[in-house]
Amino acid sequence: MDRIPLTRAGHTALDSELKQLKSKERPAVIRAIAEAREHGDLSENAEYHAAREKQSFIEGRVKELEGILSLADVIDVASLSGTVKFGATVTIVDEDTDEEKTYQIVGEPEADIERGKLNLRSPLARSLIGKDEGDSIEVRTPGGEKGYEILTIKFI
Repeated sequence: MDRIPLTRAGHTALDSELKQLKSKERPAVIRAIAEAREHGDLSENAEYHAAREKQSFIEGRVKELEGILSLADVIDVASLSGTVKFGATVTIVDEDTDEEKTYQIVGEPEADIERGKLNLRSPLARSLIGKDEGDSIEVRTPGGEKGYEILTIKFI
């Protein structure tokens, strides 16, 4: 099995979510199911079906998180330097619009484009890997080719 690269912060966040699900969410949904059972006929009991559905989601997420954390390769980003690689926080500028964006390149489980966390396997991240400040890159997007210039690379 392949190791899953995670930043220390990403590992901590996933571990916290797992603990929350196991210690708070799982017991709460078990209580909700028990309560709903007391209301009688389960075939037409919406509370029971909703609680079972939530339990199914929680158990699936617990298994997913346990799998990710068991394969996690936690990388200390602060010890890295040089060209763009996993963990780098990169500021780029769109060569057409002069719009600046900053992304941190992270593993898939912690990727969240809205928070500036760019999946290591995304086309933009793959184009950035191995490049240095001042380099220009071309990225194929659904809207066509886009050009970017790398302004800064930080490892924080």
